[in-house]
Amino acid sequence: MKPVFGAGVVYDATKKNRQTQFQSMANGLRASRLKGYVAKIERETRTFLKSWGESGTIDLLHALSELTILTASRCLHGNDVRENMYKEVSELYHDLDQGVQPLSVFWPGAPTAAHKKRDVARGKMVELFSKVIKERRADGGGKGSDGTDILSIFMDIKYKDGRPITDDEITGLLIALLFAGQHTSCITSTWTSLFIARDPAILAKVMEEQNAIFSANNDDASSSAIDYDKLQEMPYLHNCMREALRLCPPLILLMRKALKPVPVTITSCDGDKCTMKKHVIPAGDTVLVSPKVGMRLSSVFEDPDSFDPDRYAAPREEHKTPYAYLGFGGGMHSCMGQNFAFLQVKTILSVMFREYEIELVGEEFPECDYEAMVVGPKGDCRVRYKRRSG
Repeated sequence: MKPVFGAGVVYDATKKNRQTQFQSMANGLRASRLKGYVAKIERETRTFLKSWGESGTIDLLHALSELTILTASRCLHGNDVRENMYKEVSELYHDLDQGVQPLSVFWPGAPTAAHKKRDVARGKMVELFSKVIKERRADGGGKGSDGTDILSIFMDIKYKDGRPITDDEITGLLIALLFAGQHTSCITSTWTSLFIARDPAILAKVMEEQNAIFSANNDDASSSAIDYDKLQEMPYLHNCMREALRLCPPLILLMRKALKPVPVTITSCDGDKCTMKKHVIPAGDTVLVSPKVGMRLSSVFEDPDSFDPDRYAAPREEHKTPYAYLGFGGGMHSCMGQNFAFLQVKTILSVMFREYEIELVGEEFPECDYEAMVVGPKGDCRVRYKRRSG
C-alpha cells in the first residue's frame, strides 16, 4: 500500500513512528470525540436522504457507498474540506481506490493505466491537503475546522525524536483511514439493511426498538435527533450489524506472523466423540484465518448459516468464546476503528429506517462477491422505499 499511503506511513514507518501515528488515530477515535461525530453523521444522512423524495427504487450499495464517504469526510477531513473540496477529494479517492487491484499486491509498481492514475491522484491529494493545512495554520484553524476532525489531530503530531509530521505523511494517514473504513462501513451498512429488510420479524424488532427510544416524549420518531447516548440504547440494531459482519465479513483472510513458537491444541468432534491434538506453530511462520469459515463453525454458533441477531444477547452470548467472533479481527491488531464503524452505521440506519419503509426488489438475495478485494454483495441490491407517515 506504499504507493497509496506514501513513504513513512503506517506499515512503511519505523516502529516508533508507527506507534505515534497509531496513537494519534486512536485519540481521534476515542469516546469523547465520537460523541461529537454523531450530529455530523446524522446531518449528512438527513441531507442525503432528502434527494430520495417520497418514494422510489434505489441501489442501496451505491447509495450507501456515497453516503459513507460523505459522513467520513465530514468527520475525518473537517468542514472546510467537506463543504468546499468534497467533489475533488472524492474523484481523487476513486482513482486511488481503482489503483489497488490484486496485481498491486504482488507488483505495486506495475506500469498499468490504473497505477498511473493512482500515482497522479496521490500527488494531487497531497497538494490539496497541503493547501488546507497551510490555510488552517495561518488562521489558527478557526475558519476551516471546529477542531474535532481527525485532520486537526494529525496536524499536531510530533515524533519522539522531535520531528513534526510532514504534509505528505498527514495526507497518507487520512488516505489510510478512509481506505480502512470506506469499503467496510459501506458494505456492512448494506448487508445489515438487506438482512433487516428481508425478514419482517427482524424489521419489526428493529422498529420497535427505534420507536421506544425516539417516541418516548410523543415526538415524531422519524425526525427525532440522535445523540451518543441514544445509540447505546440500540442493542438489537447493534447485534444486527454484528450478525451481518459474521455472515458476510468484508475480509476473506487475516494474517499474523508467529514471533515465537506457539503451542496450540486442536479439538475435533465427530458427533459426541471429540479428540484433541497438540501442535506447535514454529517461529517465523505466517498463520492465516478465514473469518468467513471461522464464524460459521457449528461448534461455536448455533445454526450458523441463519441471520440471528439474538445470538449475541444474554443468555446465549455466542460471541464471547475467545476469538470466535472476528468481525473486526482480534488480538492486539484488531480494528481500532470499530467503535466509529458501529457509531457511523447505526446512525445512518437509524435515520434511514425511521424515515422510510424499506423492502427488497430482487427475488434472489445477493451473494458474497469473492472476486473483489473487499468482499461485498454481488447481485441485486435494489430496494423499494416509501416515506413513513406521521
